[in-house]
Amino acid sequence: MGVAPPPMAAPPPPGTDMTRICFRDQLWLNTYPLDRNLVFDYFALSQFYDYTCNNEQLRLRSIHPLDHSQLLKMTGIEYVLSEVTEPHLFVIRKQKRDGPEKVTPMLTYYVLDGSIYQAPQLCNVFAARVGRALYHISKAFTTAASKLEKIGFVDVENENTAPESKVTKETIDFKELKRLDHILASMQRKLPPAPPPPPFPEGYTPPTAEGEKSSENQQAEAQPPVDPIIDQGPSKRRKF
Repeated sequence: MGVAPPPMAAPPPPGTDMTRICFRDQLWLNTYPLDRNLVFDYFALSQFYDYTCNNEQLRLRSIHPLDHSQLLKMTGIEYVLSEVTEPHLFVIRKQKRDGPEKVTPMLTYYVLDGSIYQAPQLCNVFAARVGRALYHISKAFTTAASKLEKIGFVDVENENTAPESKVTKETIDFKELKRLDHILASMQRKLPPAPPPPPFPEGYTPPTAEGEKSSENQQAEAQPPVDPIIDQGPSKRRKF
């Protein structure tokens, strides 16, 4: 026999991402034990429960809603208890039954220490992980390209201050600098002259400091895709 249910949670508006919702009824948990016999009555209080399911028909006939022998005789939407680790974890699977041996899994829910969550679909997890990886790869290439472009430009102020800094360095370690200059000069004599750089295409203008700042601001505004597990885990979902 099932437990008399308290008022049910109001269903969320259409289009709501149910993986971001957490349901918990502390009053019920303080009144009844959470075990394999009563967990479905607790699950039926949440907004995840579909009242058109076969389990609800069994409840109206005073039959345990998870009676597998009765569910095999019915067709339509049903819930089954797939995994149990009392009293901490209960996994409930929503599926469509077309026959005694023909079922199609739809969604998975889990009750973790009294809180009910909807598990994200595997395709959404893969899409979020791939999207996040592509975001960081693209950001790394953009940062590397911006730094490589800056190498080709010479700062006039640095040219003016170069002789002073060179004199300072020579006074610090003149022998080491002279040895490096000799090695570089000998290597330069062995190499052929460098070809002239290709001309810029028509209409091309080198990026300015303002353009670089705007591109950096655009990068700062872009955000990686939301991960259903990392960014929307049990501790970050809205509770009802």
